[in-house]
Amino acid sequence: MKKEYDFSNGERGKFYNKNANFHIPIYLEPEVENFFAKLAKKQNTDLGQMINNLLFKDKELIELANTEV
Repeated sequence: MKKEYDFSNGERGKFYNKNANFHIPIYLEPEVENFFAKLAKKQNTDLGQMINNLLFKDKELIELANTEV
């Protein structure tokens, strides 16, 4: 690494995109990941899609439980 860098010709915000959509990484415990990876392979589906489907169903249950009757 250099001791000093010259940013005098730099352009502020060159790569900024206000509409950028960032995805957070989700880290599963090895036992959980292995279980669902095997299940996804058995069902011939993508692991990420399987986890998203399960979480979406959990979200629906939580929303249903929080609605007033």
